[in-house]
Amino acid sequence: MKVTPNIIRYELIGTEAKVAKSRHLEYVGTFGKVIDETRNTLVILHEGERKRIIKDSAVFRFKFSDGTAVEIDGKLLVGRPENRLKKRIRRLW
Repeated sequence: MKVTPNIIRYELIGTEAKVAKSRHLEYVGTFGKVIDETRNTLVILHEGERKRIIKDSAVFRFKFSDGTAVEIDGKLLVGRPENRLKKRIRRLW
């Protein structure tokens, strides 16, 4: 998988995710499969328990099916999943 700014347009449900950084210390280190996504949260299945993580306050590390690992700031993911396709991303590099 080629890592581009379009990575935030990918479907996140079913991918492996880990919370790399967060303002809420109890979220840091939470890992598992993304099972649901709403406008402001990701639901991760962590050790058989559902954990609802606020997107705006965390940095996520996603591992896709081809082995690619990417860190994405949750602020870029805020919004309904179906509207992420329309979102324009300002390139910072």
